[in-house]
Amino acid sequence: MKILAVIPARGGSKGIPRKNVRLMNGKPLISYSIENAKLCELITDVVLTTDDEEIKGIANLNNIYCIERGAELAGDKITLDPVVYDAVVKMEQYKKVNYDVVITLQATSPLLKSETLNKALESFIQSGKDTYISAVNNPHLAWSSNQNGYFPSYKERLNRQQLPPNYVETGAFFITKRGYVKPNSRMGQDISIFEVPEEESIDIDNKSDWIICENVLKKKRIVFRVDGYKELGMGHIYHCLTLAYNLTGHEIMFVSKEQYSEGVNKIKSSFMPYTLINTNDEFFEFLAWWNADIVVNDCLDTDKEYIQKLKTIVKKVVTIEDLGEGAEYADAVINALYNKDIKLPNEYYGESYVCLRDEFLVNKPNEFSKKVNNVLVMFGGTDPSNLTKKIYDFAIRLNEVEPEFEFHFITGKGYNSGENGIFTHQDKKIFVLNDVKRVSDYMKNADMAFTSQGRTVFELASLGIPSIVLAQNEREQLHTFAQMQNGFLNLGLGKNISLETIESTFKWLVEADQIRNEMRQLMLRYDLKKGINRVIDIILKEE
Repeated sequence: MKILAVIPARGGSKGIPRKNVRLMNGKPLISYSIENAKLCELITDVVLTTDDEEIKGIANLNNIYCIERGAELAGDKITLDPVVYDAVVKMEQYKKVNYDVVITLQATSPLLKSETLNKALESFIQSGKDTYISAVNNPHLAWSSNQNGYFPSYKERLNRQQLPPNYVETGAFFITKRGYVKPNSRMGQDISIFEVPEEESIDIDNKSDWIICENVLKKKRIVFRVDGYKELGMGHIYHCLTLAYNLTGHEIMFVSKEQYSEGVNKIKSSFMPYTLINTNDEFFEFLAWWNADIVVNDCLDTDKEYIQKLKTIVKKVVTIEDLGEGAEYADAVINALYNKDIKLPNEYYGESYVCLRDEFLVNKPNEFSKKVNNVLVMFGGTDPSNLTKKIYDFAIRLNEVEPEFEFHFITGKGYNSGENGIFTHQDKKIFVLNDVKRVSDYMKNADMAFTSQGRTVFELASLGIPSIVLAQNEREQLHTFAQMQNGFLNLGLGKNISLETIESTFKWLVEADQIRNEMRQLMLRYDLKKGINRVIDIILKEE
């Protein structure tokens, strides 16, 4: 069976000047149709019909035959039927063959995939139909009008998914038997629709269509490799989720180790797509199968071999909070929690790369209160050193007789308050809340806070909450932001701090309202809201 693909492309386009030859994501728009036709093994020959010199040049670059369209077939009101007929007749004369099937491929459908085109041709051949028209199923509550006004095109109002099919032609392709290709028609007697996926259905008619298509073509497949569990905490999971929420328009996949249920459950509850692995080899195999473009690795210190292996599979590797030897071999290293005087070209250190969650980007600090009434206690999603219990015991003792301060303990999904004997005591003004959805609302109402030395310190800083810091572990103590020069009173390693030290520090800071106000001002001098944009730019930047 001999199949001819005809690509019609005029030079004149008023809506988007030079539309067919303008660069769409780095290559001429018409190149997408040419490449689809050449990739389809069922197509015997490809011909481009045009009246434009630039388009002829692109045809030559792609090694396909080009027919010069006469002026009588190049006007604004000329339909495609005579143009395609002219191309078929001339091509049959040139090749000295008779084609069985003719497929018209529009230059304005760059999102159509060659796999879809292949499936359509295979289906057409097997079906015995005369004509196939590409269409997308787009059911809507539609209306029509006549001289009497507007009237519904539906019988009853239903949800979109319950409506009957409504097929809209996409213009991507039109397949028909050769016998039906005539000067005024390409339509056979027995016609069928071939449904194309919605994401492949856009036909570029205007500038909005162009913008949408270009954004889709720039879409990346991004994998977040991250774990969360009791000893490590949940900060890495929350950080990657924040990044993922800001990468709308790209294909996202989380990959986590099956054994770390705390982190996996959080990813599940966030409705992000995920894949579970048990070994690095399984991870490498998945990346190759999924055809990932970028890996964001938020698993602490990497080694050289691990990063080098990733680099053989994906185009770009970004590591987060990475102090290992592998960082040197990554395309970018982002360490907002650390600072470094001498940086390699691929390293981005310090608070300029903090990724605040959306709620902190829109929330604003309250007015400063000289009196401390409300105290917030937050030690992360799992609190591996159980510092929550230490502050809870202090608060119980402090408010035992005459409760003066209201304590709000916010614990994460990975922390079991009941097992640790931590409960709400309204008579002592102690409240325990688990897995709060909008932490910023509680945080902004606090006059003071207790926290660990992780990413929460940046959230507190964004709202100007004077804070006492207790580090979860030695590694956390390397995080440089939570110091007095930035508005934090850092007591050091939490497990070594006595209740007496906590009490004396707290009481002193409560009375020192001027110090608290100065701490607040030190925090608010930082503009932390732009960090997420900087990190997204680093992830997506073409190397």
